[in-house]
Amino acid sequence: MQFSTLLLTALASVASAQRTWVVTVAQNGSLTYSPNKITAAPGEFVQFQFLAGNHTVTQSTFDKPCQPVAMHSNATGFHSGFQPVAASASMGMVPTYTIQINNTNPLWLYCAQGRHCENGMVMVINEPATNPNRTLENYKALAAGAQTVLPGNATVGGGTSGTVDTPTGTTPGGDAASSSPAAAGAGMLSAPAIFTLLSAGAAAALFL
Repeated sequence: MQFSTLLLTALASVASAQRTWVVTVAQNGSLTYSPNKITAAPGEFVQFQFLAGNHTVTQSTFDKPCQPVAMHSNATGFHSGFQPVAASASMGMVPTYTIQINNTNPLWLYCAQGRHCENGMVMVINEPATNPNRTLENYKALAAGAQTVLPGNATVGGGTSGTVDTPTGTTPGGDAASSSPAAAGAGMLSAPAIFTLLSAGAAAALFL
């Protein structure tokens, strides 16, 4: 029984590590990330699916939105580079950019295209729960007053670019407070697959 408990615990850990949050970028042509606020655990993934236009996902600090995080901290951060959707759409594909969450520190993100950041195309992963001043709303307000948007200083990297056949994130656009993780991307386990794996492990454990 001890072995079966360890087996189920290990399988549950694998299932958790395979969770992927899907964020749609520019759904219906809007200047939004949807959802624009999520809480993701270490080991989970966040996949951005670009549906229209030519946008980026770029990390900044809270105090200096619309500028790459490396300009104002020791963090390298991540930058998707510009993702021209039309080129992929002509092949029936949706461009994606996927990052893995390493800890629970907040990640403040913006689009470095034109004045999209100033116009509210921002989001946060793991908004601080203990600092009432560091909220998505306040970050967006700071972005509205930003003087410059600098994508060029950000080195493309920190995540993995790819494509999917059809978008899997269907949460409506706008200021969604949160969303549920969805399985996406090569090597990810879907919820039914995880359940089957856990069930098989449990069944096998009965005979140990």
